[in-house]
Amino acid sequence: MGEKLFCPPQGSPGISMMLRALLLTSLLNWANGQEGLTMLPEEKSKIRDQIVEMFDHAYGSYMKYAYPADELMPLSCRGRVRGLEPNRGDIDDSLGKFSLTLVDTLDTLVVLNKLDEFEDAVRRTLRDVRLDNDVVVSVFETNIRVLGGLLGAHVMADMLRQRGERMQWYRDELLHMAKELGHRLLPAFNTTSGLPYPRVNLRYGVLNPLSRTGTESDTCTACAGTMILEFAALSRLSGEAVFEEHARKALDVLWEKRQRGSDLVGTVINIHNGDWVRRDSGVGAGIDSYYEYLMKAYILLGDNVYLERFNTHYSAIMKYISQPPLLLNVHMHNPTVSVRSWMDSLLAFFPGLQVLRGDLKPAIETHEMLYQVTKQHKFLPEAFTTEFRVHWGQHPLRPEFAESTYYLYKATGDPYYLRVGQSIVEKLNAHARVPCGFAAVQDVRTGTHEDRMDSFFLAEMFKYLYLLFSEKNQLHFDIDDYIFTTEAHLLPVSLSTSQPPCRGNNTEAPTTVEEDLFTYSCPSTQTLFPNNPSFAKTIRDSYKYLTGVGRAFHASPDRGIELPLHDHGMEPVEFLRSMGISLTPLNEAGATETHGAHEGVYRVKLVAEVTQTPEEEVVPLIVQLISPPYLGRMVLTAGPAKFGMDLIKQEHGVKGSIVKTSPYTACGPIENAQELSGHIALALRGDCMFAAKARRLQEAGAIGVIFIDHREGSNSAETPLFQMVGDGGSTADITIPLVFLFSQEGALLTSALEDHSNVDVLMLPKERQLDKADKPLGKMNIKFRLAEEGELEEGEARGPTLKFLLEKGEVVLEEEEYRQQGDSCLTPGGDHVLCSYGQTAASPPSHSPNDPNTDPGSQDSRVPQPPPTDHKPWAPQH
Repeated sequence: MGEKLFCPPQGSPGISMMLRALLLTSLLNWANGQEGLTMLPEEKSKIRDQIVEMFDHAYGSYMKYAYPADELMPLSCRGRVRGLEPNRGDIDDSLGKFSLTLVDTLDTLVVLNKLDEFEDAVRRTLRDVRLDNDVVVSVFETNIRVLGGLLGAHVMADMLRQRGERMQWYRDELLHMAKELGHRLLPAFNTTSGLPYPRVNLRYGVLNPLSRTGTESDTCTACAGTMILEFAALSRLSGEAVFEEHARKALDVLWEKRQRGSDLVGTVINIHNGDWVRRDSGVGAGIDSYYEYLMKAYILLGDNVYLERFNTHYSAIMKYISQPPLLLNVHMHNPTVSVRSWMDSLLAFFPGLQVLRGDLKPAIETHEMLYQVTKQHKFLPEAFTTEFRVHWGQHPLRPEFAESTYYLYKATGDPYYLRVGQSIVEKLNAHARVPCGFAAVQDVRTGTHEDRMDSFFLAEMFKYLYLLFSEKNQLHFDIDDYIFTTEAHLLPVSLSTSQPPCRGNNTEAPTTVEEDLFTYSCPSTQTLFPNNPSFAKTIRDSYKYLTGVGRAFHASPDRGIELPLHDHGMEPVEFLRSMGISLTPLNEAGATETHGAHEGVYRVKLVAEVTQTPEEEVVPLIVQLISPPYLGRMVLTAGPAKFGMDLIKQEHGVKGSIVKTSPYTACGPIENAQELSGHIALALRGDCMFAAKARRLQEAGAIGVIFIDHREGSNSAETPLFQMVGDGGSTADITIPLVFLFSQEGALLTSALEDHSNVDVLMLPKERQLDKADKPLGKMNIKFRLAEEGELEEGEARGPTLKFLLEKGEVVLEEEEYRQQGDSCLTPGGDHVLCSYGQTAASPPSHSPNDPNTDPGSQDSRVPQPPPTDHKPWAPQH
């Protein structure tokens, strides 16, 4: 029985299935390249140790140079004290003279197994931190950083105390501090609507003559909607329901004020009457954590109302805002209209939230887009355009991309995300590390630093990176028993059952939306998303070269693996051979003598050249100038689009004269529509999506569009061609042909248009380019001779012959046919020169498109110049 299980008889499919699984797993790991390789435990451990060292450098620098100040200034090697440094506006509202970085970092110390440091930091907090300072602070930032930090540290301290190992002296002092801070934040909720003021004075509250605040009328949606986790946890742990009630009331108002037609919310709302001040809607800055807290409030508190609200909003987000891989802001009352052509880095949290929702495909797509942007710019710029250019260049060491990377790895088990995490670690060390900590990047384009290290860098970044490279058994607690706040503080999910809900915690359920598999459950990753690297890879591959940055793949050297094969019959060998895999015995002299082998079993070496899974082929197109003086000699390599007319199916391509679009980016109303009608439009890449440009130009009557890259110096010789993608929605309405020229090729075309009033081009596949301009008459022989009137001598030349008869008395130009190494032309000066078809005597010779010394798509292509204005072409015109 045992032999049958492990050695299937000849003809059994068992061995084939086993080999297929082993081989495909090995080949998949190889073919994925470095980013897809399984990471060995030793390497994970090494990176984890590196993360701990980085944390020690950052935290140690804060404690050495800045404490008890709120933040470290890593370039100045001193603390940032509010009022002593130049005012930075709203950024300084996080600083409350309460040792912000220390409090925000407390539970990170436990996650990183730094229990001695944690105990010392708790003692410092209790001894040094004061919450009654006469400082105006942000309600939102103080809630998520300080209140959340105190609660997360209390939960960790209580957990360690209950285990009897540490913190036996602890008597809930952090919880008492959290309750004090909660009461100091409550005056902010004293509004007619229940939406909180954006700022509060820690000592004097709001509206007090000494508070210096209370005149504000507006707050952001995230500011009002990101209180429920901390306030509800505070209520459940302290037994005072007032905190949860106020936070819930604010959420109720935001829910009631949603746009009923779209189920979206705006970005800024009036705290007194609930009117929307800014009606743009997205998932980034100003709204982000409102959606996050609806989902997580359900997980933490078990209240279906939060989940039903989240599901309603999520359906609207996926309908209007999500245009995979992009997440675009729209107008909440008219959600089919995008309100800006750029995205902010805070939306990088959203793939992680989608993992919690169980919607993995768009999470993978958006995360891969963000990863490609980090490859291009080293870090996520604070804002970047829909075509992945820098909009705002700052990078204040935000952790949202690392957060989503962690969630995706937990959901998929795909080692690709370990490699992404490794790249984050490497870039932080290479581009943000300074002698006194880590400095924010002032501009990702230049790499200049800013004298800033926000507390969230220690609270979030190191937590997510450490957990990414840690196994569950390497932590002091089960991480799955906790939910992360938006600041990555840990709150126990047991609050929903171990602590009673607050009075009046149930509200009327909203109208339910269409339900799906994930509507009322956190999906099981074991069942739905098995540890199969190919699952996420197949989704990522479509977005691999989204930013236009890529490199050619070079085949890996031959590699070998060893497999046990049964030698009864050739079935396994033939099976492998049918897959294109050759087998070579390890020991040609005596394969059965392999050490430790059983009789009848030999070991072989698998030799296979591993190549990358073929990407979707990009068929190169061309733009060929066919009007005089170019006549087909200028050929520019172009990239295709995934939408619009398929030029490959057009036998003769598309011909037309070119007209420059106004505005050149085609991102607004077309001002020269009448001029464009019936012509091929030239438009500059940037500011909006390719599809949006194409629609506008098609409506203006253009018969095709040539897009030109806005990145100066780009060219087809150095940058791989890519296919232009749509805007995430249907592009079936776009029917005109679209091609893309890099900057240098585009410059040749625009220069030609500037030099000549009319430039005709052909857009067609490169393989069908015209070697020269059309030659409908084939090889032509031209004779000139003086003839008697009425005399027509039959020509004997092969092929069509044109004869010119001159009246008596006219000048004889030439009588003989010149065949000196090719056709010749007579110049006005009487000299003979080699002449190609269509070239005038006054035109200088130029390279043929077939000349191997000429790259017609490169900057070195020579452009034929027009004839001098004082000479008319003397060659016959057809």
